[in-house]
Amino acid sequence: MIDLALPDTKHDESRQGEALMLEPTRKSGGRKLYIESYGCAMNFSDSEIVASILADKGFETTNDFKSADVIFINTCSIRENAEQRVRNRLKEFKVTKYNNPGTVVGVLGCMAERLKSKFLEEEKLVDVVVGPDAYRDLPNLLEKVDGGQRSVNVLLSREETYADINPVRLNTNGINAFVSIMRGCDNMCSFCVVPFTRGRERSRDAISIVEECTDLFNQGYREVTLLGQNVDSYKWVANQVSPTGGDLEGAISFKEGRGEVAVQEDYTQNIVNFANLLEMVAQVSPDLRVRFSTSHPKDITDEVLYTMKKYDNICKYIHLPVQSGNSEVLDRMNRTYTREWYMNRIDAINNILPGCAISTDVITGFCGETEEQHAETLSMMDYVQYDYAYMFMYSERPGTLAAKRYADDIAEDVKARRLNEIIEKQRAHAHVRLQNQLGKVHKVLIEGFSKKSKLDYAGRNDQNAMVIFPVKEGIKPGQYINVLAQSCTSATLIGEIV
Repeated sequence: MIDLALPDTKHDESRQGEALMLEPTRKSGGRKLYIESYGCAMNFSDSEIVASILADKGFETTNDFKSADVIFINTCSIRENAEQRVRNRLKEFKVTKYNNPGTVVGVLGCMAERLKSKFLEEEKLVDVVVGPDAYRDLPNLLEKVDGGQRSVNVLLSREETYADINPVRLNTNGINAFVSIMRGCDNMCSFCVVPFTRGRERSRDAISIVEECTDLFNQGYREVTLLGQNVDSYKWVANQVSPTGGDLEGAISFKEGRGEVAVQEDYTQNIVNFANLLEMVAQVSPDLRVRFSTSHPKDITDEVLYTMKKYDNICKYIHLPVQSGNSEVLDRMNRTYTREWYMNRIDAINNILPGCAISTDVITGFCGETEEQHAETLSMMDYVQYDYAYMFMYSERPGTLAAKRYADDIAEDVKARRLNEIIEKQRAHAHVRLQNQLGKVHKVLIEGFSKKSKLDYAGRNDQNAMVIFPVKEGIKPGQYINVLAQSCTSATLIGEIV
């Protein structure tokens, strides 16, 4: 797997396995909790939910697993190497458990659901296995472990959204936050395990989302990223009851001219779609930046694009996974769109949102992929010229439709060669896209110091490009600042405040 992208809501490699911390809820006496999270931003968001649930039971977090009473590893099953990382990490925890027999070790998330039997029967280290829809049951499961039983709950739910849980913000900079708007996936892409590990798609109620974003803004946060496996399929029936106790009238208005949400056609049916939700969150404050991920090419509508155009605080950046540039391969992947459909969506983005940054996912070496089909993926990359890309060699995931229907028949050396060709093309395109931003003034949200120097600040512009510029007296993280981009590296703009 190669990620040629800035850290965002997909897979920030700098965060994989990071110990997640929050402020202690008690000064002393609480059990210590250590959480590591792997994979996508949804997993990191879920770890915040877990921390919140256990904080209510008196747990304190620690960034030292050797001193923890409970060690959780929040897992990802999307790629084979992610599973291997987790298994290797569990071996390290085994030493700690040997030295401190009372230590509880648990596996959370996607791997927990898929490999529950192996963890409990083969990996004798693991005491508790919990799937992504069962985190509310954690206090009860830990009680069972304390009583000498190993425990498991990997039941999937058609209703659970954790809408009423206020996530504890872990490792926060106090500026950027993830907000989950939906869970699960109905798309059944043939290479993907998510529908089996995270269950069916369900949308969180819009009222609780707006309330959470408002609360974050009032706490000083200045950017939220709305998360879902496929955010564009978000849909909430507004006459449903909100778990937070809020009412629809407090979040949106069906009448024009009230300074709230403009009338949309679906509102007459009390249905909030993703374009509506984007508008509602954007109206929390013009100083709250809004991002989202991930979009599915079959679902992203012109209505979403026009909503993005209408509000300056909705960032002009879209993650639109292509996976392959060939229609036959896309059909075997069960992506439900063609090469031509995807290009149409790219054209719509460029026409409605000129200058919008676009990132993607690419899988090379999928079952039966020919050289000609690989060449169509390369030509798609030339057509779009992505700003960022996450590029992978296909690895068969047990239980998926592809594993059942197709032979993994592309030789590993061929996969590696094709991946290298994709990487080289993406490097060239990404550099050109950055160079196109030189000589322009960018509105940047300062996120903190540069990783390399305390003399420089770092922040992202509207298009999600990282911008580095010298520290200046009177400015600080959390502020918006105008920066003139003067030069760039392969992945970063460099400039000065104007």
